[in-house]
Amino acid sequence: MTLPPSELLRAVRTGDNFLVTSHVKPDGDAIGSMAALGHVLHRLGKNFFLFNESGLPEAYSWVDMPAVMQTRIPESGWDWIIFLDSSNALRAGEYIAGLMDHKAVINIDHHPDNPGFGRINWVDPGFSSVGEMIALLAREMELDLTGSLAQGIYLAIVSDTGFFSFGNTTPGALELSARLIRSGLDNRAINPLITNQWSRGRMHLHGSAMQQAEFIDRGRIALICISRDMLRQTGTGPEDCQGLVNMLLKVQGVKVAATLREDESRQVKLSLRSAGPEDVRAIAREFGGGGHYNASGGIVRASLQEAREMLINTCRRHLG
Repeated sequence: MTLPPSELLRAVRTGDNFLVTSHVKPDGDAIGSMAALGHVLHRLGKNFFLFNESGLPEAYSWVDMPAVMQTRIPESGWDWIIFLDSSNALRAGEYIAGLMDHKAVINIDHHPDNPGFGRINWVDPGFSSVGEMIALLAREMELDLTGSLAQGIYLAIVSDTGFFSFGNTTPGALELSARLIRSGLDNRAINPLITNQWSRGRMHLHGSAMQQAEFIDRGRIALICISRDMLRQTGTGPEDCQGLVNMLLKVQGVKVAATLREDESRQVKLSLRSAGPEDVRAIAREFGGGGHYNASGGIVRASLQEAREMLINTCRRHLG
């Protein structure tokens, strides 16, 4: 793992105005790292603006954000735009990506397929989460990892490691989490806020989806298709599909697990997972996506049934 580059530290120390953003439909790492970086900038006395095109998900309304998460931004007045947890600029939305020609961009990410799209890039797949990277940045700024800053870091780490169950659970992530708890973080109070946020509709969606789970090629490939009708009938949205793909990995013999979520007509979101040597990132690349070795995703411009067939055939080729 690498230290924050000197030009990043210099930009944070000398800059006055920062716009902080992350990928659309933000998850725990995106929200946690945005909150943590916001608290860093607040403690340093900087002006900052938190932006996400999708807004703050209801499931994270309990997070102590240092500022209101905005879905609209002014056209000027920012020294730097800081992208967090975005493997490419478009993941933060077309609107914010369109401002890159006019802004200085800092890119902080842990996705291995990040091309380094910023003027300043700190990209290191050795970190469990971007939140872990923000913790290191805070320490370089001589800030204590306490209070709301610690809360954001912890949310990011446990979200991206599956509460320390995924392969990206490094000694560094465990040691940092222990340090946060020793410094006063009440994980017993925070953990239920992270995990116990389901609506009744989400419970019904997961129950219906699990009943329709398919196990293909002697159970090596497991997948769930989630149609727009399923979301409408249960009163749920895309964020309620989180966690379904990981459930498939609990079945013995599954090598590659996938969910296919129909977002629009002929637009399907893929989420891919594996728990062993199978590189789902390579599968995702064939659909223009990417991510991590054991956790990746992408978009298929096809009907849900067409996307299902394409994915099965691609998985079969990669599994041999």
